Amino acid sequence: MNEIIEDIDPIETDEWLQALESVAQHEGSDRASYLLRKLGAKAAELGVENCSELSTPYKNTIAPQNEAPLPGDLFMERRIRSFIRWNAMAMVMRANDNDEGLGGHISSFSSSATLYDIGFNHFFRGNEGEQDADMVFFQGHISPGIYARAYLEGRLTEEQLDNFRREVDGNGLSSYPHPWLMPDFWQFPTVSMGLGPIQAIYQAHVMRYMSARDLVKRGDRKVWAFLGDGECDEPESLGAISLAGREQLENLIFVVNCNLQRLDGPVRGNGKIVQELESVFRGAGWNVIKCLWGRHWDPLFERDKTGLLQKRMDEVVDGELQNMKANGGAYTREHFFGKYPELLELVKDMSDDDIMNLNRGGHDPYKVYAAYKAAVEHKGQPTVILAQTVKGYGTGKSGEAKNDTHSMKKVALDDLKDFRDRFNIPVEDDQLKELPYYRPSPDSPEMKYMLGARKKLGGFYPIRRTEFEQLEVPALDTFAGQLKSSGERSLSTQMAFNRVLSSIVKDKNLGERVVPIVPDEARTFGMEGMFRQLGIYTSEGQKYVPHDHDQIMFYKESKSGQILEEGINESGAFSAWLACATAYSNSNCTLIPFYIFYSMFGFQRVMDLTWAAGDSQARGFLIGATSGRTTLNGEGLQHQDGHSHLMAQMIPNCISYDPTYGYEVAVIVQDGMRRMYQEQENKFYYITTLNENYQHPEMPVGAEEGIVKGIYLLEEGKKADLRVQLFGCGSILREVREGATILREEFGVEADVWSTTSINELTRDAMEVSRWNMLHPEEQPRESFLEQSLKGHEGPVIASTDYMRMYADQLREYIPRRYKVLGTDGFGRSDTRSKLRSFFEVNRYYVAVAALKALQEEGKIEASVVASAIQKFNINPDKPAPWTV
Repeated sequence: MNEIIEDIDPIETDEWLQALESVAQHEGSDRASYLLRKLGAKAAELGVENCSELSTPYKNTIAPQNEAPLPGDLFMERRIRSFIRWNAMAMVMRANDNDEGLGGHISSFSSSATLYDIGFNHFFRGNEGEQDADMVFFQGHISPGIYARAYLEGRLTEEQLDNFRREVDGNGLSSYPHPWLMPDFWQFPTVSMGLGPIQAIYQAHVMRYMSARDLVKRGDRKVWAFLGDGECDEPESLGAISLAGREQLENLIFVVNCNLQRLDGPVRGNGKIVQELESVFRGAGWNVIKCLWGRHWDPLFERDKTGLLQKRMDEVVDGELQNMKANGGAYTREHFFGKYPELLELVKDMSDDDIMNLNRGGHDPYKVYAAYKAAVEHKGQPTVILAQTVKGYGTGKSGEAKNDTHSMKKVALDDLKDFRDRFNIPVEDDQLKELPYYRPSPDSPEMKYMLGARKKLGGFYPIRRTEFEQLEVPALDTFAGQLKSSGERSLSTQMAFNRVLSSIVKDKNLGERVVPIVPDEARTFGMEGMFRQLGIYTSEGQKYVPHDHDQIMFYKESKSGQILEEGINESGAFSAWLACATAYSNSNCTLIPFYIFYSMFGFQRVMDLTWAAGDSQARGFLIGATSGRTTLNGEGLQHQDGHSHLMAQMIPNCISYDPTYGYEVAVIVQDGMRRMYQEQENKFYYITTLNENYQHPEMPVGAEEGIVKGIYLLEEGKKADLRVQLFGCGSILREVREGATILREEFGVEADVWSTTSINELTRDAMEVSRWNMLHPEEQPRESFLEQSLKGHEGPVIASTDYMRMYADQLREYIPRRYKVLGTDGFGRSDTRSKLRSFFEVNRYYVAVAALKALQEEGKIEASVVASAIQKFNINPDKPAPWTV
């Protein structure tokens, strides 16, 4: 637009500009901004096109005269930072000084060392103060720098540094931030790109939520998230920033390391990633601070009266900026300043080295401190700091600003010497090949300064709390209503779960700790009764009268609401659950979160976050509602879940169940609370529930242990020569029971019917027993719970579930007899439940046929009996397999 429209009256234009400048100088920037907003509103009223842009000129947001002064000793901090840089690089290079090539990253921390150092020295608060520590999401690839600092602080030993990426034998350091592997050090797993930013947003969100409910006062705690400019292409990185803007999360600060490079090349070689990100964040309601140019640029900007320096900054693309740092001062003089003669004149007295040393904002401690100070003091908005850096900073020709610098594991000897000299590391030439670590003596000025800075800020960081208060979990009889028969009433396991949840919410000890979380399906799950009872959290309260306000279950929003309704946003809702599920560690406040969702849109949609939950040692419940391939009838292929339990089994500390009856739900939830919050086991739970209504029996006496361990006898057949064992769970257990009736009444086959509430837990137990027996060949073999349960119950086993055959097939190795599996392999589709169960071959008739076929294979009956059953049940033996159509 500006290039197209000619200025037909420059004098008038200048008068407007002078007037604005006068207001800004004499009345302040707030007044100037107000006038611009009024002008914009008037322009819209008059129908004048608004040409305002979301991005600002390519320069620092904070003018030099407005920068907060950097406290402390700049030269001491630089010296400490240099030691950290050296030790981080030495650690990675030593880890790769072998034939195995364990990897590690040098360049990411090299570009961001100053960004972290200013935080550690002046902003990141530890746990020893009056409030809990800040939360810092470290960019995963910079972990060597954090280890190097912890080594200087005396928290890590030289042996541990040498065990970087060597964890199996113990005393090692994980490749990236992993709380599971280093539980007293790292808080958040971040190296899966995009997960750090979205987790940080919801941690800030839940921090505000807990404060609003008077659970934990947030004070001035901050959530810091460090991420890369290339990482911002991940949908999770920016997908939730509008929530932060809408909720005015002033406790949230993003620091984007804009080194302009991703793994293979420039982030936006033909554009400007900083400008793009500024527009996106400003549009989402964030306060944006650009920290692009170091203080060596300030005199040039001050001397430039033509505006051409700013013009050149605005027009140069990122790919060329990268070229200039890679090719040196002479190249920069020719290709950057050389475009305009006036700019060449501006730098005529500067040497090529002087030009090369024109630093970027993210490497200038003065600029970084000023940006951080402004961010922590800003109110009413989250803040993002766009800090421009050089990837591989300080590594010389080996990697500085090179396309392949991300993969750099070693530095050439000449560059290593330059690095040592540049950062003044006291290591002799003959020591360089050995790459010794360097740590000053404990009484050195550097050590005293560094430790003193951390003491003022509340102690070491990062640090993770591993101990928390035990909760008093209600006894099972608290849920007596769900342990009894439903009589003539039909209900779903989802409704049974809702009643269990309601009982917990009313518990005097646990009630306030319960956090129900739904994406946007509470009514689908029959949970709208909680709207009025608990309220839906919103930071603004309810500014409107809901249209259903005169109804009992009206939509009630409240600043103190207990329910987190996160909209149609599974990643966000799961991140909120994860923040609540780790609050016991991160905020010293144990919450009991229940995230209820369409099971198909759970693991399948957010598996990366679910894996991070396991790494984070989350504690809480995931409720996969409307589960089962044939149970959620009518919705079709995209909605019908037949594999979530297989995905749950992928996560070692996820305990999963597929219950059929209300009493099973009650037992599982009560035992889960006991294990997680009373016994403090490092687990989280996945429970699938159904939307199919049917009558529920009373819990059999003594069934509790089997429900928890994964199997119990539900129906015992009579003594007979023809006998089978039928396994079932979820919705298909009822088909299995009907199949047992058919076998008994029409074929004279007796069946024991088993409810297999958790095939996954049975498998894990059997795996553990099998391993022990293999490794202890001279000792009495142990028996799995499955073996113990089946002892004395003869006949082949037929397992039927509403999930893929692979789910129940996990048990094949551990069932030393004929074993057949029915499941729902293939794409779902819309139809009635009975049609779907026939299509996927898991209904009562297929259960009976599978049992008869197993007996035939054992020589107990003739093949003709199986054939007659197939004909009798109108099964087409030549129909296509359901997984092929």
